[in-house]
Amino acid sequence: MLLLDENSGGEQGNSQDNFSKQYQHLVTPLLFIGFVLPSMLLNPREQKQISFQEFKTKLLEPGLVDRIVVSNKSVAKVYVKDPQSASNRTTDDGAQVGTPRNVGSRYKYYFTIGSVESFEEKLEEAQEALGIDPHNYVPVIYAAEMNWLQEVMKFGPTILILGALFYLGRRVQQGGLGVGGPGGKGGRGIFNIGKAHVTKMDKNSKNKVYFKDVAGCDEAKQEIMEFVHFLKNPKKYEALGAKIPKGALLVGPPGTGKTLLAKATAGESNVPFLSISGSDFMEMFVGVGPARVRSLFQEARQCAPSIIFIDEIDAIGRARGRGGFSGGHDERESTLNQLLVEMDGFGTTAGVVVLAGTNRPDILDKALLRPGRFDRQISIDKPDIKGRDQIFRIYLKKLKLDQDASYYSQRLAALTPGFAGADIANVCNEAALIAARNESTLITIQHFEAAIDRVIGGLEKKNKVISPSERRTVAFHESGHAVAGWFLEYAEPLLKVTIVPRGTAALGFAQYVPNENLLMTKEQLFDMTCMTLGGRAAEQVLLGKISTGAQNDLEKVTKMTYAQVAVYGFSEKVGLLSFPQREDSFEMSKPYSSKTAAIIDNEVREWVGKAYERTVQLIEEHKEQVAQIAELLLEKEVLHQDDLIRVLGERPFKSSEPTNYDKFMQGFVDEENEVEDKASDSKSTEDGGSTPLEPDIVPA
Repeated sequence: MLLLDENSGGEQGNSQDNFSKQYQHLVTPLLFIGFVLPSMLLNPREQKQISFQEFKTKLLEPGLVDRIVVSNKSVAKVYVKDPQSASNRTTDDGAQVGTPRNVGSRYKYYFTIGSVESFEEKLEEAQEALGIDPHNYVPVIYAAEMNWLQEVMKFGPTILILGALFYLGRRVQQGGLGVGGPGGKGGRGIFNIGKAHVTKMDKNSKNKVYFKDVAGCDEAKQEIMEFVHFLKNPKKYEALGAKIPKGALLVGPPGTGKTLLAKATAGESNVPFLSISGSDFMEMFVGVGPARVRSLFQEARQCAPSIIFIDEIDAIGRARGRGGFSGGHDERESTLNQLLVEMDGFGTTAGVVVLAGTNRPDILDKALLRPGRFDRQISIDKPDIKGRDQIFRIYLKKLKLDQDASYYSQRLAALTPGFAGADIANVCNEAALIAARNESTLITIQHFEAAIDRVIGGLEKKNKVISPSERRTVAFHESGHAVAGWFLEYAEPLLKVTIVPRGTAALGFAQYVPNENLLMTKEQLFDMTCMTLGGRAAEQVLLGKISTGAQNDLEKVTKMTYAQVAVYGFSEKVGLLSFPQREDSFEMSKPYSSKTAAIIDNEVREWVGKAYERTVQLIEEHKEQVAQIAELLLEKEVLHQDDLIRVLGERPFKSSEPTNYDKFMQGFVDEENEVEDKASDSKSTEDGGSTPLEPDIVPA
């Protein structure tokens, strides 16, 4: 499931369903009042509609008609005499005997007329045919009538619809149809659309996060700790004439803990913490973004000193003038302009510190990054081996293990180079799920290894149909990688090789434990290229035919070799030039000529050709061992380094420094912090860089 706002979307859908169920019983009465009742009032049932022929034969000829009232020149209302008056017939001389007209008559029938003139002619002709004396003709009265109830009820449906819209609008304004029940999230509604949707954490909140809950970014914590001192004791710095920094930008890859570090800053400083996402400023209505920025800073000033945290600020902080055709009138740019003014404009922001997080600082507007707005840019990189050990200890405390937490944290930290904090949390949770799935009461190292394989390569697909020939090809391919890396000095030590299909396109992979080197030499890159081509070379030498399984290998080799020639300046023909590929902008032309491009292409082909020749020669020298490893793979499906040692012997290259594999097998102790470890019962590990752990994957 998605965390962003699937929960909120689900709650909103449930709220709407509950609302519809709650007010479903009102639908039928409202429909009756709005549509059925007006039709009943407009169409009375006491009077019967008849035709003119019926009027003439059934009413006029028997002498039952007392008078006719023509209403609004369209409807002829027939007033009928009472039975007693109807029984009084006229005398022979034509004089009527009985009750006078308008006495005891009732309005019982009506019929429509086309026009007054035609109605009068037809009525006169009918009375002449009946031999009625002209003096005794039925009187016709013309009247203009208006039924106010009927006129009002004509607008009943309209009034009903407007009332329903007004009621729903009030409900939305109060948050009754939104997320979070009455009141909504931040008073969200159509009448509060300019109000910022802030998640506020007070001083006395129970969900506070402290620096002890954040690990793997000691340098960033030390740098951001200054803001805690500023907020706790600002007079100390103001007495020296110093200005409190107004903001800090937390920059780092996804999952490194930028949001968690901002929450820890608020928890340590004991001040209100107002968090909002950059996308919450963007709406379909013009002017909403700037209004929400003003609302956010106004609320922060009211509870100053306080901290504002804007997550994913690149949603509104993108450099102005890039893309689009709306120019300066773009809603996003208006929101950014208002943010710039609020952070360092004519208004005061005393006591308000603004923190923001992003993983794309290269696209932010320069005006946003200048001192006075974001005075500090705090980099939060992926943790090194020491940081991963600290992060593992935090998450391992919550799990039931068969060994001490430090036993696992040291080994798993060496096993997971390039993992961020979110990846480590995923590994720990996945290990617990695997243990529960296997009906185990404790989590063991095998569960963690299976979890790491799941995170790196994907889910096992043992039921995937693979022909014996394809399975054999994959086994020789992976054994080629294993043997080539075993006899290359600068290749990474192999941890595991498997031919179990994983993920969507991996038919097998070889997992290494790379050392976290900050610098790479030309010889190291050459050996890594040869090791990557070991699978294709093994297919050619031992099977006599090649397959598409080396697609992922060739992509890595191409990228690696182009970087050596065009970026790192390793080629003598290209010279000390660097043409890094820029991912933040679309380049219509390359920064070098077509002649230089041809030189680069030729150099890349030549270097890859040399590496492949060296790999083929190495595979031919150890052909029998490659075949033995392949047959062993077909039998066991998964081989570890101990299995390779039994077939290939000890690796001929010994390193003076312990590798990450040695640390994984034996654990490690940082001698510099040994005394501190005994006091705090938290062991440290030695520092290192971070390079992503990329297993060799054979696409389907």
